[in-house]
Amino acid sequence: MPTYMYKAMTDKGVIVKNRVEASSRLYLIKSLKENNLLPISIEQMAYRKNSAPKRKKKNVTDIQEIMKNVNTTQIAGKPKTLTTKEKINLYFAKTEKITTRDVVVFTQNFYLLKKANFNNIHALSTIIEGTENVSFKGILEDILAGVEAGENMYTTMEYYSNVFPYIYINMIKVGELSGSLTKSLEQAVQYLDESESLNKKIRSILIPNIVQFVLLLVMLVVGTLVAIPAIQNVFDEMGTQDTLPAVTLWFADFLNKVIQYWYIPTFIVVAIVVAIIAYINTPRGKYNFHYFKYKMPIFGELIYALDFSRLMKAMLLNLRNGMRIQEALEVSKNVVKNYVMLSMIETSINNILMGTSWIEPFEKAGLSKPMVTEMLKIGMQTDLSEMMEKLVEYMEIDIDNIMTKIMKALPQVVYAIVGVVLIFFVLVVLVPCIQVYMGNFLFSAYGVG
Repeated sequence: MPTYMYKAMTDKGVIVKNRVEASSRLYLIKSLKENNLLPISIEQMAYRKNSAPKRKKKNVTDIQEIMKNVNTTQIAGKPKTLTTKEKINLYFAKTEKITTRDVVVFTQNFYLLKKANFNNIHALSTIIEGTENVSFKGILEDILAGVEAGENMYTTMEYYSNVFPYIYINMIKVGELSGSLTKSLEQAVQYLDESESLNKKIRSILIPNIVQFVLLLVMLVVGTLVAIPAIQNVFDEMGTQDTLPAVTLWFADFLNKVIQYWYIPTFIVVAIVVAIIAYINTPRGKYNFHYFKYKMPIFGELIYALDFSRLMKAMLLNLRNGMRIQEALEVSKNVVKNYVMLSMIETSINNILMGTSWIEPFEKAGLSKPMVTEMLKIGMQTDLSEMMEKLVEYMEIDIDNIMTKIMKALPQVVYAIVGVVLIFFVLVVLVPCIQVYMGNFLFSAYGVG
């Protein structure tokens, strides 16, 4: 069993080191992390022939025994006083998130190194040295440990499906098993670049409009909560409250009661939210909610187009790698999370087993455009991979067109909602108050009353 020298940091910032036997580097890393030890460095000890007998070393094979020896294996026998840089690195090691960009950069670098005839171990080691994200670096070290132990890369990646998309892992798997990893990495780079570009477009549309809407709404709510009581107090002091319109008095009274008994509307809102969440977590509720997402105004068409495009891209990659339609559907369904889409895929697979059309469920659902299903039908009669490639291109253009429509429609909807609230506030609150105030001002100016 190989021997390793590790250096790690406890959750209290104590640097510890030890010599330990472990079945593999991967096992040691996982064991350390399970015991709240952050690996800093792990080196396998070289085997050396010794002519003279030496004192027998104690080999620690149980990770629990490692934890018992933490206090006796501290550097210098004491907790190390961390530098500012080390404290920052420790903080980011615990909090830094792994982004899609991290995966994209890793894949690009790995592809370039494989093109330069680097083996997997050499390529991974080189990339790890230059990886700044501590969390992602730990994952890459796990992958490297697996490769060094004789495992395939995709085997370890499957443990990190929250970091690597399923379709990505499947591409690596196909590449490793077929001996064409470089080609698979090229496909993965293209897939991730396209996905990231699309996500940036969506964020550029949604975030500014959402932020604008929230800020305007907050300003109106805060303005109402502050202005109404202040105006009411002024008219109470002037003794002219009775001259205000009934609707204004009603709104002021309603607002006062909401402020006074705030826990009642809060409870009602919370109860409604909890009830909706509970319903959505039921199988029927989840299906209906997912169907609503496809049919909702403005965004429904885009959500469906994105899901269907992901499915077609995954199927195209799998078909290019020699899979049959049924197998391609089985593997590709993992890129879809919507229950409605998954139901259609399952029906398609059953149709294939029964000898009927796998396109029929997508056509009957009425969510896909006629051109999409027609292209698939023609592809079944000619070359499905070639036609699906054209379909993916069409879907990208269609998604761009849908996002263009949303960019035009969304600001109008936001301004319409805010405008309605603002008009209500002006008509019900401000105008009557101004009328009363100006009336009293004029009366005073002419010495009346």
